[in-house]
Amino acid sequence: MATVEAPTRPHIRLHQGAFVNEPLTDFSKDENARKMREAIDKVRGQLGREYELIIGGKRIKTQDKIKSINPAKPSQIVGLHQKAGKEHVEPAMNAALSAFESWRYTSVEERASLLFRVGDLLRECKFEFNAWLVFEVSKNWAEADADIAETIDFCEYYGREALRLSKVKLDVQMPGERDSLFYIPLGVGAVIPPWNFPSAIMAGMTLASIVSGNTVILKPSSDSPTIAAKFVELLEEAGMPDGVVNFCPGAGASFGNAVVAHPKTRYIAFTGSREVGLDINKSAATHAPGQLWIKRTILEMGGKDAIVVDADADLDSAVEGVAQSAFGFQGQKCSACSRAIVDERIYDKFLEKLKVRVEKITVGDPAENTNMGAVINEGSMKTILEYVEQGKKDGRLISGGNRTPNAGEGYFLQPTVIADIPPKSKLEQEEIFGPVLTVTKSRNFDHALEIANDTEFGLTGAVYTKSKEKISRAIREFHVGNLYINRKCTGATVGAHPFGGFNMSGTDSKSGGPDYLYLFTQGKAVGEKIG
Repeated sequence: MATVEAPTRPHIRLHQGAFVNEPLTDFSKDENARKMREAIDKVRGQLGREYELIIGGKRIKTQDKIKSINPAKPSQIVGLHQKAGKEHVEPAMNAALSAFESWRYTSVEERASLLFRVGDLLRECKFEFNAWLVFEVSKNWAEADADIAETIDFCEYYGREALRLSKVKLDVQMPGERDSLFYIPLGVGAVIPPWNFPSAIMAGMTLASIVSGNTVILKPSSDSPTIAAKFVELLEEAGMPDGVVNFCPGAGASFGNAVVAHPKTRYIAFTGSREVGLDINKSAATHAPGQLWIKRTILEMGGKDAIVVDADADLDSAVEGVAQSAFGFQGQKCSACSRAIVDERIYDKFLEKLKVRVEKITVGDPAENTNMGAVINEGSMKTILEYVEQGKKDGRLISGGNRTPNAGEGYFLQPTVIADIPPKSKLEQEEIFGPVLTVTKSRNFDHALEIANDTEFGLTGAVYTKSKEKISRAIREFHVGNLYINRKCTGATVGAHPFGGFNMSGTDSKSGGPDYLYLFTQGKAVGEKIG
Protein backbone atom coordinates (compact mmCIF):
# COMPACT_ATOMS: atom_id res chain seq x y z
CA MET A 1 0.00 0.00 0.00
CA ALA A 2 1.36 3.42 -0.93
CA THR A 3 2.33 5.75 1.87
CA VAL A 4 1.75 9.47 2.14
CA GLU A 5 4.74 11.63 2.96
CA ALA A 6 4.05 14.48 5.35
CA PRO A 7 5.10 17.93 4.19
CA THR A 8 8.18 19.48 5.73
CA ARG A 9 7.33 21.13 9.06
CA PRO A 10 8.96 24.40 10.09
CA HIS A 11 9.28 23.13 13.64
CA ILE A 12 7.55 21.07 16.29
CA ARG A 13 6.28 23.32 19.07
CA LEU A 14 4.96 21.67 22.18
CA HIS A 15 3.04 23.53 24.87
CA GLN A 16 4.62 22.59 28.18
CA GLY A 17 2.37 24.65 30.44
CA ALA A 18 -0.83 23.54 32.12
CA PHE A 19 -4.03 23.59 30.11
CA VAL A 20 -5.98 26.84 30.42
CA ASN A 21 -9.40 27.40 28.85
CA GLU A 22 -9.64 29.94 26.05
CA PRO A 23 -11.15 33.16 27.47
CA LEU A 24 -14.60 34.15 26.26
CA THR A 25 -14.96 37.49 24.50
CA ASP A 26 -16.67 40.34 26.33
CA PHE A 27 -18.81 41.97 23.65
CA SER A 28 -19.88 44.77 25.98
CA LYS A 29 -16.45 46.26 25.28
CA ASP A 30 -16.57 48.57 22.28
CA GLU A 31 -13.36 47.22 20.77
CA ASN A 32 -14.66 43.62 20.74
CA ALA A 33 -18.04 44.66 19.35
CA ARG A 34 -16.27 46.62 16.60
CA LYS A 35 -14.12 43.60 15.67
CA MET A 36 -17.20 41.39 15.55
CA ARG A 37 -19.09 43.78 13.28
CA GLU A 38 -16.06 44.00 10.98
CA ALA A 39 -15.85 40.19 10.85
CA ILE A 40 -19.57 39.95 10.02
CA ASP A 41 -19.12 42.44 7.19
CA LYS A 42 -16.09 40.52 5.89
CA VAL A 43 -17.86 37.15 5.96
CA ARG A 44 -21.00 38.63 4.42
CA GLY A 45 -18.84 39.46 1.41
CA GLN A 46 -17.75 35.80 1.14
CA LEU A 47 -21.20 34.20 1.28
CA GLY A 48 -22.21 31.91 -1.56
CA ARG A 49 -18.72 30.63 -2.33
CA GLU A 50 -18.48 27.08 -3.70
CA TYR A 51 -16.50 24.45 -1.79
CA GLU A 52 -15.17 21.16 -3.16
CA LEU A 53 -14.94 17.72 -1.66
CA ILE A 54 -11.41 17.05 -0.41
CA ILE A 55 -10.34 13.41 -0.83
CA GLY A 56 -6.67 12.60 -0.46
CA GLY A 57 -5.89 16.29 -0.89
CA LYS A 58 -7.66 16.44 -4.26
CA ARG A 59 -10.51 18.90 -4.86
CA ILE A 60 -13.54 17.23 -6.44
CA LYS A 61 -16.79 18.65 -7.81
CA THR A 62 -20.05 16.75 -8.15
CA GLN A 63 -23.22 17.25 -10.14
CA ASP A 64 -25.43 17.24 -7.05
CA LYS A 65 -24.96 20.15 -4.66
CA ILE A 66 -25.78 21.03 -1.06
CA LYS A 67 -26.93 24.58 -0.40
CA SER A 68 -26.13 25.81 3.08
CA ILE A 69 -28.52 28.65 3.87
CA ASN A 70 -28.81 31.30 6.56
CA PRO A 71 -31.75 30.31 8.82
CA ALA A 72 -32.35 33.99 9.57
CA LYS A 73 -32.54 34.77 5.82
CA PRO A 74 -33.25 31.51 3.94
CA SER A 75 -32.87 33.21 0.58
CA GLN A 76 -29.21 33.86 1.44
CA ILE A 77 -26.79 31.06 0.51
CA VAL A 78 -23.91 30.72 2.96
CA GLY A 79 -22.01 28.11 0.96
CA LEU A 80 -22.51 25.86 -2.04
CA HIS A 81 -21.09 22.38 -1.42
CA GLN A 82 -20.57 19.22 -3.41
CA LYS A 83 -22.71 16.25 -2.42
CA ALA A 84 -20.72 13.10 -1.85
CA GLY A 85 -22.49 9.93 -2.97
CA LYS A 86 -21.88 6.20 -2.75
CA GLU A 87 -19.37 6.48 -5.59
CA HIS A 88 -17.12 8.57 -3.33
CA VAL A 89 -16.97 6.08 -0.46
CA GLU A 90 -14.19 3.91 -1.91
CA PRO A 91 -11.98 6.84 -2.99
CA ALA A 92 -12.36 8.42 0.46
CA MET A 93 -11.65 5.13 2.22
CA ASN A 94 -8.62 4.40 0.05
CA ALA A 95 -7.22 7.89 0.66
CA ALA A 96 -7.72 7.54 4.42
CA LEU A 97 -6.19 4.03 4.47
CA SER A 98 -3.19 5.21 2.47
CA ALA A 99 -2.61 8.20 4.74
CA PHE A 100 -2.99 5.98 7.82
CA GLU A 101 0.08 3.94 6.84
CA SER A 102 2.33 6.93 7.53
CA TRP A 103 0.23 9.02 9.92
CA ARG A 104 -0.03 6.15 12.41
CA TYR A 105 3.77 6.19 12.75
CA THR A 106 4.10 9.98 12.87
CA SER A 107 5.39 10.90 16.33
CA VAL A 108 2.83 11.94 18.90
CA GLU A 109 4.86 15.13 19.36
CA GLU A 110 4.31 16.05 15.72
CA ARG A 111 0.62 15.17 15.83
CA ALA A 112 0.10 17.21 19.00
CA SER A 113 2.04 20.10 17.51
CA LEU A 114 -0.36 20.12 14.56
CA LEU A 115 -3.25 20.63 16.99
CA PHE A 116 -1.44 23.43 18.77
CA ARG A 117 -0.77 25.20 15.47
CA VAL A 118 -4.45 24.89 14.53
CA GLY A 119 -5.39 26.43 17.87
CA ASP A 120 -3.00 29.33 17.25
CA LEU A 121 -4.42 29.91 13.77
CA LEU A 122 -7.96 29.82 15.11
CA ARG A 123 -7.15 32.47 17.71
CA GLU A 124 -5.97 34.75 14.90
CA CYS A 125 -9.28 34.46 13.03
CA LYS A 126 -11.65 33.87 15.95
CA PHE A 127 -14.01 36.72 15.12
CA GLU A 128 -14.26 35.58 11.51
CA PHE A 129 -15.12 32.02 12.56
CA ASN A 130 -17.68 33.50 14.98
CA ALA A 131 -19.25 35.30 12.04
CA TRP A 132 -19.52 32.11 9.97
CA LEU A 133 -21.51 30.56 12.83
CA VAL A 134 -23.77 33.62 12.98
CA PHE A 135 -24.64 33.20 9.31
CA GLU A 136 -24.72 29.41 8.94
CA VAL A 137 -26.58 28.30 12.09
CA SER A 138 -27.95 31.60 13.49
CA LYS A 139 -25.92 31.73 16.71
CA ASN A 140 -25.76 35.04 18.50
CA TRP A 141 -22.33 36.52 19.17
CA ALA A 142 -21.80 35.02 22.61
CA GLU A 143 -22.98 31.54 21.58
CA ALA A 144 -20.75 31.64 18.50
CA ASP A 145 -17.77 32.80 20.53
CA ALA A 146 -18.26 30.02 23.07
CA ASP A 147 -18.38 27.46 20.22
CA ILE A 148 -15.07 28.69 18.78
CA ALA A 149 -13.44 28.99 22.22
CA GLU A 150 -14.36 25.36 22.87
CA THR A 151 -12.81 24.41 19.53
CA ILE A 152 -9.56 26.07 20.61
CA ASP A 153 -9.82 24.27 23.95
CA PHE A 154 -10.03 20.93 22.16
CA CYS A 155 -6.87 21.77 20.19
CA GLU A 156 -4.99 22.49 23.40
CA TYR A 157 -6.53 19.83 25.62
CA TYR A 158 -6.37 16.84 23.27
CA GLY A 159 -2.83 17.73 22.24
CA ARG A 160 -1.74 17.59 25.86
CA GLU A 161 -3.76 14.42 26.49
CA ALA A 162 -2.06 12.63 23.59
CA LEU A 163 1.34 13.56 25.00
CA ARG A 164 0.27 12.33 28.45
CA LEU A 165 -0.94 8.98 27.13
CA SER A 166 2.32 8.49 25.24
CA LYS A 167 4.21 8.58 28.54
CA VAL A 168 2.10 6.15 30.58
CA LYS A 169 4.21 4.06 32.99
CA LEU A 170 3.07 0.74 34.41
CA ASP A 171 3.11 0.43 38.19
CA VAL A 172 4.58 -3.09 38.10
CA GLN A 173 7.76 -4.21 36.34
CA MET A 174 8.35 -7.95 36.36
CA PRO A 175 11.89 -9.07 37.35
CA GLY A 176 14.07 -9.31 34.27
CA GLU A 177 11.51 -7.55 32.06
CA ARG A 178 10.81 -4.13 30.60
CA ASP A 179 7.01 -3.81 30.71
CA SER A 180 5.24 -1.11 28.72
CA LEU A 181 1.80 0.00 27.65
CA PHE A 182 1.20 1.89 24.40
CA TYR A 183 -1.98 3.52 23.13
CA ILE A 184 -1.99 2.98 19.40
CA PRO A 185 -4.45 4.26 16.75
CA LEU A 186 -7.45 2.30 15.55
CA GLY A 187 -7.53 3.06 11.82
CA VAL A 188 -9.98 4.95 9.64
CA GLY A 189 -12.82 6.62 11.46
CA ALA A 190 -16.11 8.05 10.23
CA VAL A 191 -16.74 11.38 11.96
CA ILE A 192 -20.38 12.49 11.70
CA PRO A 193 -21.01 15.72 13.63
CA PRO A 194 -24.23 17.70 14.16
CA TRP A 195 -25.18 21.20 13.06
CA ASN A 196 -25.79 22.70 16.51
CA PHE A 197 -22.12 22.89 17.53
CA PRO A 198 -20.78 22.80 13.99
CA SER A 199 -17.30 23.91 15.00
CA ALA A 200 -16.67 22.52 18.50
CA ILE A 201 -18.20 19.05 18.17
CA MET A 202 -17.08 18.61 14.56
CA ALA A 203 -13.54 19.68 15.40
CA GLY A 204 -13.44 17.87 18.73
CA MET A 205 -14.21 14.46 17.25
CA THR A 206 -11.86 15.11 14.32
CA LEU A 207 -8.96 16.37 16.47
CA ALA A 208 -9.27 13.50 18.95
CA SER A 209 -9.14 11.12 15.99
CA ILE A 210 -6.07 12.51 14.27
CA VAL A 211 -3.99 13.33 17.35
CA SER A 212 -4.41 9.64 18.28
CA GLY A 213 -2.97 8.64 14.90
CA ASN A 214 -6.18 7.78 13.07
CA THR A 215 -7.36 9.13 9.73
CA VAL A 216 -10.85 10.44 9.10
CA ILE A 217 -13.71 10.56 6.65
CA LEU A 218 -15.54 13.69 7.81
CA LYS A 219 -19.22 13.97 6.87
CA PRO A 220 -20.53 17.23 8.33
CA SER A 221 -24.21 18.00 8.66
CA SER A 222 -25.84 19.26 5.47
CA ASP A 223 -27.11 22.21 7.53
CA SER A 224 -23.59 23.33 8.49
CA PRO A 225 -20.91 22.18 6.03
CA THR A 226 -19.31 25.61 5.54
CA ILE A 227 -17.81 25.94 9.01
CA ALA A 228 -16.39 22.41 8.59
CA ALA A 229 -14.86 23.40 5.25
CA LYS A 230 -13.26 26.45 6.85
CA PHE A 231 -11.85 24.28 9.63
CA VAL A 232 -10.38 21.77 7.17
CA GLU A 233 -8.69 24.71 5.44
CA LEU A 234 -7.06 25.55 8.79
CA LEU A 235 -5.88 21.96 9.19
CA GLU A 236 -4.26 22.15 5.76
CA GLU A 237 -2.67 25.51 6.56
CA ALA A 238 -1.24 24.02 9.75
CA GLY A 239 0.49 21.28 7.72
CA MET A 240 -1.86 18.30 7.91
CA PRO A 241 -0.84 15.67 5.31
CA ASP A 242 -3.21 14.82 2.47
CA GLY A 243 -5.72 12.11 3.28
CA VAL A 244 -5.59 12.46 7.07
CA VAL A 245 -8.96 14.24 7.01
CA ASN A 246 -11.17 13.76 3.95
CA PHE A 247 -13.95 16.34 3.69
CA CYS A 248 -17.11 14.70 2.35
CA PRO A 249 -20.45 16.43 2.96
CA GLY A 250 -23.25 14.23 1.70
CA ALA A 251 -26.59 12.67 2.52
CA GLY A 252 -26.71 10.45 5.58
CA ALA A 253 -28.98 7.93 3.85
CA SER A 254 -26.49 7.31 1.04
CA PHE A 255 -22.91 8.38 1.69
CA GLY A 256 -23.10 8.32 5.48
CA ASN A 257 -24.72 4.90 5.76
CA ALA A 258 -22.27 3.43 3.23
CA VAL A 259 -19.25 4.70 5.17
CA VAL A 260 -20.63 3.36 8.46
CA ALA A 261 -21.23 -0.06 6.89
CA HIS A 262 -17.86 -0.23 5.10
CA PRO A 263 -15.74 -3.18 6.31
CA LYS A 264 -12.63 -0.99 6.53
CA THR A 265 -14.28 1.60 8.79
CA ARG A 266 -12.77 0.99 12.22
CA TYR A 267 -14.93 3.32 14.32
CA ILE A 268 -17.75 5.84 14.06
CA ALA A 269 -17.85 9.05 16.11
CA PHE A 270 -21.35 10.48 15.92
CA THR A 271 -23.36 13.24 17.58
CA GLY A 272 -27.00 13.66 16.67
CA SER A 273 -30.46 12.20 17.16
CA ARG A 274 -31.35 9.06 19.07
CA GLU A 275 -32.86 7.46 15.97
CA VAL A 276 -29.79 7.95 13.78
CA GLY A 277 -27.45 6.94 16.60
CA LEU A 278 -29.28 3.67 17.12
CA ASP A 279 -29.18 2.96 13.37
CA ILE A 280 -25.42 3.57 13.37
CA ASN A 281 -24.97 1.30 16.36
CA LYS A 282 -26.98 -1.47 14.66
CA SER A 283 -25.10 -1.13 11.37
CA ALA A 284 -21.72 -1.06 13.12
CA ALA A 285 -22.57 -4.26 15.00
CA THR A 286 -23.20 -6.15 11.74
CA HIS A 287 -20.10 -7.99 10.58
CA ALA A 288 -19.31 -7.43 6.90
CA PRO A 289 -17.19 -9.71 4.69
CA GLY A 290 -13.55 -8.69 4.99
CA GLN A 291 -14.08 -6.91 8.32
CA LEU A 292 -11.31 -7.80 10.79
CA TRP A 293 -12.54 -6.03 13.91
CA ILE A 294 -15.53 -5.15 16.05
CA LYS A 295 -16.32 -1.58 15.07
CA ARG A 296 -16.28 0.92 17.86
CA THR A 297 -19.06 3.46 18.22
CA ILE A 298 -18.71 6.76 20.06
CA LEU A 299 -22.25 8.10 20.24
CA GLU A 300 -23.90 11.18 21.74
CA MET A 301 -27.61 11.14 21.05
CA GLY A 302 -29.43 13.96 22.80
CA GLY A 303 -31.43 14.39 25.94
CA LYS A 304 -34.59 15.44 27.72
CA ASP A 305 -32.87 17.46 30.38
CA ALA A 306 -34.51 18.61 33.60
CA ILE A 307 -33.80 21.28 36.16
CA VAL A 308 -35.27 20.52 39.59
CA VAL A 309 -36.19 23.59 41.64
CA ASP A 310 -36.65 22.76 45.31
CA ALA A 311 -38.84 24.73 47.70
CA ASP A 312 -35.81 26.26 49.45
CA ALA A 313 -34.01 27.31 46.24
CA ASP A 314 -32.78 30.81 45.51
CA LEU A 315 -35.71 31.57 43.24
CA ASP A 316 -34.12 34.37 41.20
CA SER A 317 -31.02 32.26 40.54
CA ALA A 318 -33.17 29.28 39.54
CA VAL A 319 -35.28 31.35 37.14
CA GLU A 320 -32.15 32.75 35.49
CA GLY A 321 -30.54 29.32 35.20
CA VAL A 322 -33.68 27.77 33.71
CA ALA A 323 -34.15 30.61 31.21
CA GLN A 324 -30.54 30.52 30.04
CA SER A 325 -30.53 26.71 29.79
CA ALA A 326 -33.86 26.53 27.97
CA PHE A 327 -33.43 29.33 25.44
CA GLY A 328 -29.71 29.67 24.80
CA PHE A 329 -29.20 29.06 21.05
CA GLN A 330 -32.96 28.69 20.66
CA GLY A 331 -32.99 25.56 22.85
CA GLN A 332 -31.06 23.68 20.17
CA LYS A 333 -28.57 22.04 22.50
CA CYS A 334 -28.65 18.41 23.56
CA SER A 335 -27.91 19.78 27.06
CA ALA A 336 -30.75 22.34 27.00
CA CYS A 337 -33.26 22.44 29.83
CA SER A 338 -36.54 21.32 28.28
CA ARG A 339 -38.19 20.42 31.60
CA ALA A 340 -38.42 22.51 34.77
CA ILE A 341 -39.67 20.45 37.71
CA VAL A 342 -40.75 22.85 40.45
CA ASP A 343 -41.91 22.24 44.01
CA GLU A 344 -45.61 23.02 44.42
CA ARG A 345 -44.88 25.40 47.34
CA ILE A 346 -43.07 27.87 45.04
CA TYR A 347 -44.61 26.85 41.72
CA ASP A 348 -46.80 29.91 41.08
CA LYS A 349 -44.13 32.37 42.19
CA PHE A 350 -41.58 30.65 39.96
CA LEU A 351 -43.88 30.91 36.94
CA GLU A 352 -44.51 34.61 37.60
CA LYS A 353 -40.80 35.38 37.68
CA LEU A 354 -40.04 33.10 34.73
CA LYS A 355 -42.65 34.79 32.54
CA VAL A 356 -41.12 38.20 33.23
CA ARG A 357 -37.61 36.91 32.49
CA VAL A 358 -38.53 35.10 29.28
CA GLU A 359 -40.40 38.07 27.87
CA LYS A 360 -37.18 40.09 28.04
CA ILE A 361 -35.56 37.75 25.49
CA THR A 362 -35.09 39.42 22.12
CA VAL A 363 -35.54 37.43 18.90
CA GLY A 364 -34.11 38.42 15.53
CA ASP A 365 -31.16 38.29 13.15
CA PRO A 366 -28.12 37.32 15.26
CA ALA A 367 -25.92 39.47 13.04
CA GLU A 368 -27.46 42.26 15.14
CA ASN A 369 -26.64 40.28 18.32
CA THR A 370 -30.15 39.52 19.51
CA ASN A 371 -30.61 36.98 22.34
CA MET A 372 -32.19 34.37 20.07
CA GLY A 373 -31.74 33.76 16.36
CA ALA A 374 -33.68 31.46 14.04
CA VAL A 375 -34.11 27.70 14.40
CA ILE A 376 -32.04 25.69 11.97
CA ASN A 377 -34.48 25.00 9.11
CA GLU A 378 -38.11 25.04 8.03
CA GLY A 379 -38.72 21.39 8.87
CA SER A 380 -37.47 21.91 12.41
CA MET A 381 -39.65 25.01 12.81
CA LYS A 382 -42.77 23.11 11.73
CA THR A 383 -42.03 20.20 14.07
CA ILE A 384 -41.48 22.53 17.02
CA LEU A 385 -44.76 24.34 16.34
CA GLU A 386 -46.57 20.97 16.27
CA TYR A 387 -45.19 20.24 19.75
CA VAL A 388 -46.34 23.68 20.91
CA GLU A 389 -49.89 23.01 19.70
CA GLN A 390 -49.90 19.71 21.57
CA GLY A 391 -48.60 21.50 24.64
CA LYS A 392 -51.43 24.02 24.50
CA LYS A 393 -53.84 21.07 24.80
CA ASP A 394 -51.93 19.27 27.55
CA GLY A 395 -50.93 22.30 29.63
CA ARG A 396 -51.19 26.05 30.10
CA LEU A 397 -49.38 28.48 27.82
CA ILE A 398 -47.42 30.99 29.89
CA SER A 399 -45.37 32.75 27.23
CA GLY A 400 -44.73 32.61 23.47
CA GLY A 401 -46.30 29.85 21.44
CA ASN A 402 -45.98 31.18 17.90
CA ARG A 403 -43.65 32.32 15.14
CA THR A 404 -42.08 35.64 15.95
CA PRO A 405 -44.22 38.45 14.43
CA ASN A 406 -42.71 40.64 11.71
CA ALA A 407 -39.62 38.43 11.48
CA GLY A 408 -39.59 38.26 7.71
CA GLU A 409 -38.53 35.08 5.97
CA GLY A 410 -36.41 33.70 8.82
CA TYR A 411 -37.30 30.65 10.91
CA PHE A 412 -37.88 32.65 14.09
CA LEU A 413 -39.92 31.30 16.99
CA GLN A 414 -40.94 32.91 20.25
CA PRO A 415 -39.41 31.50 23.44
CA THR A 416 -42.26 29.36 24.73
CA VAL A 417 -43.15 28.26 28.26
CA ILE A 418 -45.94 25.75 28.86
CA ALA A 419 -46.91 25.03 32.47
CA ASP A 420 -48.88 22.19 34.10
CA ILE A 421 -47.47 19.56 31.76
CA PRO A 422 -48.11 16.16 33.34
CA PRO A 423 -45.34 13.58 33.80
CA LYS A 424 -45.16 10.91 31.07
CA SER A 425 -46.90 13.13 28.51
CA LYS A 426 -45.57 13.69 25.01
CA LEU A 427 -43.89 17.04 25.65
CA GLU A 428 -42.46 15.82 28.94
CA GLN A 429 -40.85 12.77 27.34
CA GLU A 430 -39.80 13.61 23.77
CA GLU A 431 -36.85 15.72 22.71
CA ILE A 432 -38.19 18.86 21.00
CA PHE A 433 -34.87 20.57 20.20
CA GLY A 434 -36.26 24.07 20.09
CA PRO A 435 -37.18 27.04 22.31
CA VAL A 436 -39.90 25.22 24.24
CA LEU A 437 -39.82 24.72 28.02
CA THR A 438 -42.32 22.62 29.93
CA VAL A 439 -42.94 23.20 33.62
CA THR A 440 -44.18 20.37 35.83
CA LYS A 441 -45.29 20.61 39.45
CA SER A 442 -43.72 18.26 42.04
CA ARG A 443 -45.06 17.40 45.49
CA ASN A 444 -41.62 17.29 47.10
CA PHE A 445 -37.98 16.51 46.35
CA ASP A 446 -38.58 12.75 46.18
CA HIS A 447 -41.30 13.28 43.61
CA ALA A 448 -39.12 15.72 41.64
CA LEU A 449 -36.28 13.20 41.34
CA GLU A 450 -38.76 10.51 40.32
CA ILE A 451 -40.07 12.71 37.48
CA ALA A 452 -36.57 13.80 36.44
CA ASN A 453 -35.34 10.21 36.15
CA ASP A 454 -38.46 8.93 34.38
CA THR A 455 -37.06 9.33 30.86
CA GLU A 456 -35.11 7.18 28.42
CA PHE A 457 -32.42 9.86 28.27
CA GLY A 458 -29.77 10.79 30.80
CA LEU A 459 -27.55 13.59 29.54
CA THR A 460 -27.62 16.70 31.75
CA GLY A 461 -29.59 17.92 34.73
CA ALA A 462 -29.46 20.50 37.46
CA VAL A 463 -30.80 20.97 40.96
CA TYR A 464 -31.44 24.24 42.75
CA THR A 465 -31.55 23.78 46.52
CA LYS A 466 -29.86 25.07 49.69
CA SER A 467 -30.05 21.67 51.37
CA LYS A 468 -26.74 19.81 51.62
CA GLU A 469 -28.62 16.58 52.19
CA LYS A 470 -30.65 17.05 48.98
CA ILE A 471 -27.52 17.93 47.06
CA SER A 472 -25.95 14.68 48.24
CA ARG A 473 -29.05 12.77 47.24
CA ALA A 474 -29.06 14.37 43.79
CA ILE A 475 -25.43 13.39 43.28
CA ARG A 476 -26.31 9.80 44.17
CA GLU A 477 -29.72 9.47 42.56
CA PHE A 478 -30.12 11.91 39.63
CA HIS A 479 -29.13 9.59 36.76
CA VAL A 480 -27.41 11.84 34.25
CA GLY A 481 -23.90 12.04 32.85
CA ASN A 482 -23.53 15.73 33.67
CA LEU A 483 -25.16 17.04 36.84
CA TYR A 484 -24.99 20.67 37.97
CA ILE A 485 -25.86 22.08 41.37
CA ASN A 486 -27.27 25.60 41.72
CA ARG A 487 -26.27 26.57 38.16
CA LYS A 488 -27.57 26.11 34.63
CA CYS A 489 -27.39 22.70 32.91
CA THR A 490 -25.73 23.99 29.72
CA GLY A 491 -22.21 25.31 29.16
CA ALA A 492 -19.98 22.30 29.83
CA THR A 493 -16.37 23.51 29.95
CA VAL A 494 -13.47 21.47 28.56
CA GLY A 495 -11.39 20.03 31.37
CA ALA A 496 -13.94 20.88 34.06
CA HIS A 497 -17.08 19.10 32.86
CA PRO A 498 -16.26 15.99 30.75
CA PHE A 499 -19.38 15.67 28.63
CA GLY A 500 -21.50 12.62 27.80
CA GLY A 501 -24.68 10.95 28.94
CA PHE A 502 -26.37 7.74 30.02
CA ASN A 503 -29.11 5.54 28.60
CA MET A 504 -30.40 6.76 25.21
CA SER A 505 -28.21 9.84 25.48
CA GLY A 506 -25.33 7.77 24.16
CA THR A 507 -22.17 5.96 25.17
CA ASP A 508 -21.13 8.48 27.84
CA SER A 509 -18.17 9.53 25.72
CA LYS A 510 -16.96 12.24 28.14
CA SER A 511 -15.55 14.60 25.52
CA GLY A 512 -13.24 17.23 26.95
CA GLY A 513 -12.15 14.86 29.71
CA PRO A 514 -9.14 12.67 30.53
CA ASP A 515 -10.86 9.47 29.33
CA TYR A 516 -11.81 10.67 25.84
CA LEU A 517 -8.74 9.69 23.82
CA TYR A 518 -8.99 6.12 25.09
CA LEU A 519 -12.03 5.81 22.81
CA PHE A 520 -9.88 6.58 19.75
CA THR A 521 -7.01 4.24 20.65
CA GLN A 522 -6.33 0.65 21.64
CA GLY A 523 -3.95 -0.46 24.37
CA LYS A 524 -0.95 -2.60 23.45
CA ALA A 525 0.98 -4.14 26.34
CA VAL A 526 4.58 -5.20 25.72
CA GLY A 527 6.65 -7.38 28.04
CA GLU A 528 10.30 -7.50 26.93
CA LYS A 529 12.81 -9.84 28.55
CA ILE A 530 16.07 -8.03 29.29
CA GLY A 531 19.50 -9.02 30.51
